Amino acid sequence: MTSEELDIAFRAAVESINEHTEPFPADFLLRLYAYYKRATDDQDLPSSNNPLISAFKTNALFQTKDLSSDEAKQLYVEAVNHYFLYRK
Repeated sequence: MTSEELDIAFRAAVESINEHTEPFPADFLLRLYAYYKRATDDQDLPSSNNPLISAFKTNALFQTKDLSSDEAKQLYVEAVNHYFLYRK
């Protein structure tokens, strides 16, 4: 997959998540959060009014610290595709 194809697939996966109206499992959302932050090279620290949520987000980011942007995009796309394929 070329870099351009990966970007297109990533944007489509993000859009499909944003348009989905049913709730997602918390562990899935944390994975997507970490992949998205790595994929977009977002350096902002996790923030939440709830310290426990911030801790979970920080842990998720720590687990993806060695991923490149393209690797994170690919994993995001794969996670979304897998979720929508096997969720039922």
